[in-house]
Amino acid sequence: MADPLNAVLDALDAGRNAALTRLMEILEIPSISTDPAYQGDCARAAEWCAAALKAIGFDASVRPTTGQPMVVGHARLDAGADAPHLLFYGHYDVQPPDPLDQWQTPPFAPCIREDGANGQAVVARGASDDKGQFMTFLEACRAWRDVHGRLPVSVTVLIEGEEECGSPSLTPFLEANRGELKRDFALVCDTGQWDAATPAITTMLRGLCTSEVVITGPSRDLHSGMYGGPAQNPIRVLVQILGALHDEHGAVQIPGFYDDVRLPGSEQRDQWKALEFDAPDFLRRVGLETPAGEAGHSALEQLWSRPTAEFNGIIGGYTGPGTKTVIPSKASAKLTFRLVPNQNPDKIAVGFKAFVDSRLPADCAVEYLGESGSPAVGFDVSAPIFEAAAQALEEEWGKPAVFMGCGGSIPIVESFQSQLGMETLLIGFALDDDQIHSPNEKYSLTSFHKGARSWARVLAKLADHNVL
Repeated sequence: MADPLNAVLDALDAGRNAALTRLMEILEIPSISTDPAYQGDCARAAEWCAAALKAIGFDASVRPTTGQPMVVGHARLDAGADAPHLLFYGHYDVQPPDPLDQWQTPPFAPCIREDGANGQAVVARGASDDKGQFMTFLEACRAWRDVHGRLPVSVTVLIEGEEECGSPSLTPFLEANRGELKRDFALVCDTGQWDAATPAITTMLRGLCTSEVVITGPSRDLHSGMYGGPAQNPIRVLVQILGALHDEHGAVQIPGFYDDVRLPGSEQRDQWKALEFDAPDFLRRVGLETPAGEAGHSALEQLWSRPTAEFNGIIGGYTGPGTKTVIPSKASAKLTFRLVPNQNPDKIAVGFKAFVDSRLPADCAVEYLGESGSPAVGFDVSAPIFEAAAQALEEEWGKPAVFMGCGGSIPIVESFQSQLGMETLLIGFALDDDQIHSPNEKYSLTSFHKGARSWARVLAKLADHNVL
């Protein structure tokens, strides 16, 4: 008897061009969630996703929210089928394409371009983050349906439209629909491979704590000749405080910042060392060369298992052309803290405020804006579902899957854990040079095709109820 998976893989190979045409269609929709001018396009993208799910047998609908709509679809096995029910998550919204003058082709006119490092790639805003990624899963589902009339497992799909602007509607939506969305396990395709030839499963994500600190000194901007010297300058105060946030070895100086940080075990450090990560080459791609993070930790440890404090923007005084000799009334900075498992974002925010307050001189006041946070998450890679997924990826790529960390944050994963009690399997096919959030974003056609084949294999492995 023929292996049912082989027929699915053959169907994916035969349907490559049709799959690419469908990807081009969704990429043409400028679904920019952060800009109200594109609200209609976000609604159009949601309708497109619902129609795509219906076309492959899902019971799908567009769900309104206070912001951009969600899309939910269900494909259930017969009642009593002894197989897992999985939740797949993706997002149809994209980042703004600015600056437009740096795009080689229009951002919402997808095209195929030769990528010297990785072969051909589709170029468009959203190609890698996240339309190309979630379409790999939908194409795998399509092939299973076309060949066998059903999927090997029950699947619920959730595609949101606000991931790129902080997902403000997601938490209430999950809470209101928890009975419909809580499944045995979640699948997310919003991460990357280890390299172009090596698949990966992301097993840890750093958390996030954000804050904007505003220092106010004089009641108005002052003439720097008439007041320079005796008048307190908020910019000077701000940079002195920010400059004290790290020591000469790159360690964060907030008291208690590292109290809850757990060092990776020796086995994990040995695994990371075996990856032979080339830190200078990693930095050279962005015009740098020398790791500048916390001394005593490798670059991978700095990215995956150490918390950080970063300055994202500083504003103060006159920044226009020419000179304006003022002492400003205010100066502000935006900061983000990347956190590791076991750290509490609220505790970090309190510690940062205490750090600033203790250094605030006379005649200055401080205000904190835009505070938010989400904890880091980590997973037990010895769980059967991780072993099954890793085996499926190795069978497709011919190389063992790397269990890797991620320096970024995907808040939905923590929400699945805390709100719905679900663990998440993070498998993605993006490459480091996909230029997500930047001009000329791209997605390798190999990533797209082999990503769909990979999901087809993963679904076959997860059909075994013993994986949960």
